[in-house]
Amino acid sequence: MKQIQKISFGVVVAVMLLSLGGCAGMSTQDKNTAIGAGVGAVGGAVLTGGSTTGTVGGAAVGGIIGHEVDTDD
Repeated sequence: MKQIQKISFGVVVAVMLLSLGGCAGMSTQDKNTAIGAGVGAVGGAVLTGGSTTGTVGGAAVGGIIGHEVDTDD
């Protein structure tokens, strides 16, 4: 069981590092949206015990909040 956890953790770290390169050309608002969606997904997963609905809902709410941060209206 511990071997599977180590492999899963390694995969998550590798995906995170590879995805950071995709942020180079993003605007500040795009970065805020992505960060908000990521934080929301983690928060939704934690609050709902890992349910898919909670994770997706958290990502959606976090993305909306992140998108609206620092907008000049």
